[in-house]
Amino acid sequence: MERVATIERNTKETKIKMKLNIDGTGIAKVESGIGFFDHMLEGFCKHGFFDMDLQVNGDLQVDGHHTVEDTGIVLGQAIADAIGDKQGIKRYGSFILPMDETLVLCAIDLCGRPYFCFDCDFTVDKVGDLDTELVREFFYAISYKCGMNLHIKKLSGGNNHHVIEAMFKAFAKALDEATQKDPRIQGILSTKGSL
Repeated sequence: MERVATIERNTKETKIKMKLNIDGTGIAKVESGIGFFDHMLEGFCKHGFFDMDLQVNGDLQVDGHHTVEDTGIVLGQAIADAIGDKQGIKRYGSFILPMDETLVLCAIDLCGRPYFCFDCDFTVDKVGDLDTELVREFFYAISYKCGMNLHIKKLSGGNNHHVIEAMFKAFAKALDEATQKDPRIQGILSTKGSL
C-alpha cells in the first residue's frame, strides 16, 4: 500500500496544495513561481523516488520568503502524514552526496522530536530567483513541522548552485532511506516503543 498524503494550506500570504507519495517513482509536477526552487524540488523527487504534485500561489510581489518557508511547512506535514505511525520504518537515513567540487552531508532521524542543524555559508545572495538564505528556512520548516532531527552540512564546495542542489539531493536520499520499511523491524524502532 502506497503511503500518500494530501495537504492544503491557505493563509493571507500563500495558498498551497500538495500531494506527496513517499513510495513513488520520482514524478514531480511543481509550480511555486520560483524557477530555481521548482528545479530543486524536481531533483528532490527524482532522487528520492517521491511523487509530488504541488501548486503554490504566494506573495512573490513581496519576496520569496513566504512561498519557500510555507512550502517547507507543507512538505514537513506531508512527510509526517505519509509515514503515519512509523511502523517498520528504518527511522534513520544519511547520505554524503558529491556534485562536482561540492560534498554535502545530510542525516535524518524520524524520531518525532524536531531538531535542526545547518552548517553552510553561501557566497551570493541569490541563485537564479531563489534567495540563498531561504534554503535554511525551507529545511528548518520541514524539520519542525515533521518532527524530524535533520542535519545538513557542507563538507566542501564553492559553487552555490552546486551546494544547494547537493543539499536537496542528499536530503532526498537520506529521507528515502529513513522512510523505507525493514522486515526485521517489528513495530517501531525504539526501545521506548513509540516515536
